Amino acid sequence: MQMKSRKYMTGFLGVSMFMVGFLKFFNPFKGWYAVQISSSGFGDLSYAMGIFGELVVGVALLYVLLFPHRFKLKWYYAINLTASAMVVVMMAVGILVHLHPEVPADVLPLKIKPPFIPAFFLLLGVAHGVLIAKEAMVNKVLVAN
Repeated sequence: MQMKSRKYMTGFLGVSMFMVGFLKFFNPFKGWYAVQISSSGFGDLSYAMGIFGELVVGVALLYVLLFPHRFKLKWYYAINLTASAMVVVMMAVGILVHLHPEVPADVLPLKIKPPFIPAFFLLLGVAHGVLIAKEAMVNKVLVAN
């Protein structure tokens, strides 16, 4: 059961991260994201890095979900764990953006300041990483000391 729920989580995270990154190429999401980045004091590079990170994580999670047999077991778990860590980092930044006083609520998801959405995805990224690590330990790919 744990592996099945982890696969659903991988799929949900993969599709969600990819879609969020992809939508930022189009208005109104493009404009909202530009205001979020500029208002929060992050540099121009942060704009591209945020989109790139979401797209890469989304594609990576979907690829390992759909084609797990193409990877050696250690790479399968390494990609999943790295993607989970990247989700956690990106969502931590998302929480900071939500809490930044200069970022207006009307450019945030659901037009609300409390960071419910990034906090949810941060927790999902942590849960996914924990499940992947446990699965890797059971498969003797990751050995806890």
